[in-house]
Amino acid sequence: MFDQHTKSLLPDAELSRRQFVLTSLAAGFALAAQPISAQTIVTDTAGLTTQEVSIPAADVAFPAYLARPEKGARFPVVIVIQEIFGVHEHIKDLCRRLAKVGYLALAPELFARQGDVSKLETIGDIISKVVSKVPDAQVLSDLTTCVDYAAKTGHGDIKRLAVTGFCWGGRMTWLFAAHEPRVKAAAAWYGSLVANPRNSPDFKPDPLRPQFPIDMAPTLRTPVLGLYGGKDQGIPLETVEQMRTALAKGKSGSNIIVYPDAPHGFHADYRPSYRQAEAQAAWKAMLAWFKQHGAA
Repeated sequence: MFDQHTKSLLPDAELSRRQFVLTSLAAGFALAAQPISAQTIVTDTAGLTTQEVSIPAADVAFPAYLARPEKGARFPVVIVIQEIFGVHEHIKDLCRRLAKVGYLALAPELFARQGDVSKLETIGDIISKVVSKVPDAQVLSDLTTCVDYAAKTGHGDIKRLAVTGFCWGGRMTWLFAAHEPRVKAAAAWYGSLVANPRNSPDFKPDPLRPQFPIDMAPTLRTPVLGLYGGKDQGIPLETVEQMRTALAKGKSGSNIIVYPDAPHGFHADYRPSYRQAEAQAAWKAMLAWFKQHGAA
């Protein structure tokens, strides 16, 4: 679904003319994520400091959601990378869950320059109107800016830095782990691994997305935990096996867990794809992975 999606590749539209698309985070859930499941988890803010922040980049300031323990000094940092629905209520809740176990969690709105996906009503519109226009180079730059911002808050210890992301953010998690040497550990949830997973003869490379996780697997240094579903209709199991083979050529110590009966989005408790047992097991595995590799 998401596979047809360098300073020269960044958008060259005049921000002063068209204005910055998104200056604050959406409230609630994205329209395209409706209807919301009755299983949706809501994490309270008791004992936490939560806030929307503005993170200055070279060209703009983009919004992000921050959650951390209310008491204490310097906390390990987790950068949380959104799904295609942006930083809506589910992503904010994940930040609160991480803060409850001692992290400073920061989720940047990475589509802010291209559009407000929370207002779009279909996944097709989100991909065609926004996601397909977001360059990897822009995202990687913004994520690095987030790491620097977390350090400057005075509450984040980036010597204990982790990153995690879901779906679209799962792919970016692999890429950022390879891009940013300060990342100690990463957890990628069902992110695409190869550019052309179905070997479509009509496939055309996307200059905005020049590399995929499999391309950097042999040279990857950061340990990444991949969390995938055996019944994911968008990520064929053969591509997971290809990724495992590529990782085995390197020395990152990365690992991929496949939950045989889980579909794509099995951790998304606000959607019908949610599988509670697998989601809880994978979340526990992620936290243990972070601790094992010095990001806790």
